[in-house]
Amino acid sequence: MKAIRVHEHGGPEVLRLEELRDPQPQAGQVVVQVRAAGVNPIDTYIRAGIHGYSATFPYTPGLDAAGIVESVGQEVTNVSVGARVYCAGTLSGAYAEKVVCHGLQIHPLPERLSFAQGACIAVPYGAAYRALFQRARSEPAETVLIHGASGGVGLAATQLARAAGLRVIGTAGTDQGRRLVLENGAHFVLDHHDPGHLERVVELTDDRGVDVILEMLANVNLGRDLPALAGGGRVVVVGCRGNVEINPRDTMPRETCILGMSLGNARERQVRSIHAALAAGLESGTLNPVVGREFPLGEAAQAHRASMEPGSYGNIVLIP
Repeated sequence: MKAIRVHEHGGPEVLRLEELRDPQPQAGQVVVQVRAAGVNPIDTYIRAGIHGYSATFPYTPGLDAAGIVESVGQEVTNVSVGARVYCAGTLSGAYAEKVVCHGLQIHPLPERLSFAQGACIAVPYGAAYRALFQRARSEPAETVLIHGASGGVGLAATQLARAAGLRVIGTAGTDQGRRLVLENGAHFVLDHHDPGHLERVVELTDDRGVDVILEMLANVNLGRDLPALAGGGRVVVVGCRGNVEINPRDTMPRETCILGMSLGNARERQVRSIHAALAAGLESGTLNPVVGREFPLGEAAQAHRASMEPGSYGNIVLIP
């Protein structure tokens, strides 16, 4: 089979298409024929060895995939050969024609969704759900501000928040992105390049402030987020690419707080809760992954470059 391999930390050019032996499942494992693999920012951090991420070389990148079950090992009882599935994590790396997963990493993919959409579920929707409900503990009727709402996690959060009865304000950097955010359920959308957009956020809440902010680029926005919070408000840091200076006093009058979030910290019980909630939304149609761009597997380097460009629009996937 063909797979992308990385032999050293570096830029996108270290992603190489190579030929590997077809994998065989061990006990408790599943082999999936990959029809699409998701490209997430964390993939680029691991490849580059930045923001605290590293890898054991050589390795195949990728956490998210969707495809058809080719074979199952002993002790696997939750899935059978031929099933359409999405993978929430892998053992061998998703940027490949075939991937090995633990049986518990496999989830059914509804017939109404394409494989490309299936490759956009686990990390984007998992991160959005954990940020909204497991960290911020958002409740119906609260107002949430989603920075960078036109990206993969932002759109997932927009759909999840709207379905849960929250009032949703999104931001995006392009006209196309703002239209997309509105189409996916936001009540209001603002241009985050506008220096006064956070003041406009406060105006939209009758000067009360927002209850929850999902922050995709904390190194740019966090210091300005804090004054936009309502009493008891919470900022969840979903993404950050550098340092930022804040005034801690901005948290004191309204007793607000800053929460970190990492999907990898979710306990087994929390992971089950996430995917049970996602399954319900995917089956009912309230959750609809948005594919922004598709690249052939051999163009993984171009996909990594695209994933870090400003003006995000949906998810990026690789097609073997």
